[in-house]
Amino acid sequence: MSLSAKELAQDPEFFKEILSYTREIISTYDENQGVCSIFASHQRWLMALAGFALYCGGIDGEPPGIHANRFANYIVDRGIASHNTALSFLQDMQTLGLLRYVPVGADRRARPMEPTEEAVKQLAKWLSIHLCMLDRLDGGKRNALFARRPELISVLQPAISVGIIQSDALRHPGETFDLFTWANSGGVIMDYLISRAGTIDPATQQAIVGRIAFTDICRRFLISRTHAKRLMNRAVKMESVGWTGSSGRSQLWLSSGFIQEYRNYQAEKFAIIDAAWENTRGLRHTRRPRAKQAFTSAVPSR
Repeated sequence: MSLSAKELAQDPEFFKEILSYTREIISTYDENQGVCSIFASHQRWLMALAGFALYCGGIDGEPPGIHANRFANYIVDRGIASHNTALSFLQDMQTLGLLRYVPVGADRRARPMEPTEEAVKQLAKWLSIHLCMLDRLDGGKRNALFARRPELISVLQPAISVGIIQSDALRHPGETFDLFTWANSGGVIMDYLISRAGTIDPATQQAIVGRIAFTDICRRFLISRTHAKRLMNRAVKMESVGWTGSSGRSQLWLSSGFIQEYRNYQAEKFAIIDAAWENTRGLRHTRRPRAKQAFTSAVPSR
């Protein structure tokens, strides 16, 4: 059986693993800031998941594949973004070398697209990080199998994407979480703050994360000082974060409520990923990817 969100959220080891997970996510961001910054808001991350899932699994009820209008219609229907925002996202993906057109068929009005090898590599790395954490929690061997069978991504990814897109708990996990994840670069900044969290003081219900200056946040996460300051000031007004002394010059703290929102979100996401993994157990010996899908990028073996 797969792990449930409730089981994960209540597991005392889960948050310890979450801290390790956030540090690995930040490390991945540091390795490829240009690409990762594109997905540093929740909206763009959801669009990326939807695009892969349409290509791999036809999650809109049509055969697998993706073209611009089909993608935009799916995004609009699920309330993720506007039609123009969806089309702009596809253009950004092409510019970054993560999406390309395939040779046109008879109908030139619907030019099919496909993810590039680099896009598949980045998605496989993201999935591998999550499978590794699940393995550490229950001693499983998910990632070892994924490393041997990278084509499993074409089965796993559509189920994971649909689960995330349809989950209200993941679309709107809480006010503070929403504040960060729907802002440009806000998601990765939140990961960074959580990665520095330690023990919650029972008296103050706060976790000290140390000194963090606006200049450091701006330089590391490619955002303006005005944007970073606005984001943090709103979080301060919500009493989700704060400084022990002067703003930006003393130690920063995170509230227990903010940390709990993050923990619950991650529990729901990891439960969806584990459920998708369990559901592949009866499929992985028979299902094969379509010939045009080049899901053969190396997956890290942990």
